[in-house]
Amino acid sequence: MAGAMKLLIISGLSGSGKSIALQTLEDCGFYCIDNLPISLLKSFIGDVVRVDDQTYRKTAIGIDARNQSTSLAAFSDNLAYIREQGIDCQVIYMQADDTVLLKRYSETRRRHPLSYLNVPLKEAIVIEKELLKAIAKHADLVIDTSRTHYHQLRDLIRTHVNQGNTPFLSLQLQSFGYKHGVPLDTDFIFDARSLPNPYWIPELRGLTGRDAPVAEFLNAQALVQDYLNDIAQFLQKWLPRFAEENRSYLTIAIGCTGGQHRSVYLIDRLAQTFKNSALTVIVRHRELHP
Repeated sequence: MAGAMKLLIISGLSGSGKSIALQTLEDCGFYCIDNLPISLLKSFIGDVVRVDDQTYRKTAIGIDARNQSTSLAAFSDNLAYIREQGIDCQVIYMQADDTVLLKRYSETRRRHPLSYLNVPLKEAIVIEKELLKAIAKHADLVIDTSRTHYHQLRDLIRTHVNQGNTPFLSLQLQSFGYKHGVPLDTDFIFDARSLPNPYWIPELRGLTGRDAPVAEFLNAQALVQDYLNDIAQFLQKWLPRFAEENRSYLTIAIGCTGGQHRSVYLIDRLAQTFKNSALTVIVRHRELHP
């Protein structure tokens, strides 16, 4: 049983999208449990899962700051126990900028889980980050939802869990615009703002890097092709090394000024380069409408 079971632990800051992640996983066939006390993890694995391995073959557990601090501190030991049982367990940690979390709470008028401490919301977020450090340090995947809407988050979760057993590493390629902020959930960031910009050509300004006229323009630029080749060579050299270190996910982001032309083109070209390799390739254009 244990070898066949897949367990996802979903944690992170309140308001970052954990509920959406769990709902999506439920749609993907996972048995989902929200806010399971960490102190019950071992009992759940030993007394529940082993009794009915078919029901719990794919399970997702939400853990948040409502756990007592002593329980959160014991997360490392519980995680080690789970993996010693031969269970494929991954930790997904979700976060967002403080300003985004404050805005979300203001719009929904929900109460923060730590509101019982009688502290301002901004202070509750800081306390929550500190409490969850014990889980965050074990994250196999960190998802920053500051600029991710509902449907994008669902697509991202679905892509990660539906990858099958063949690929050894998931490569997320993301374009973004520097004027909208640098993405936080990224391993490597490349700056494409020094490349020729289609924005300054009137007939290309309203298009994106996915439109043929823009692609033709950038295809003809030697600097753009050199830049693309350098990034591809870097990835081809170092991706096997990351895989050897048991990395499950690697995120590469390329940014230009507005996130519409150069970065979009480069990400799509990289995706074409690696689509036939032993990877799950995920493409996300942060500034483009879905």
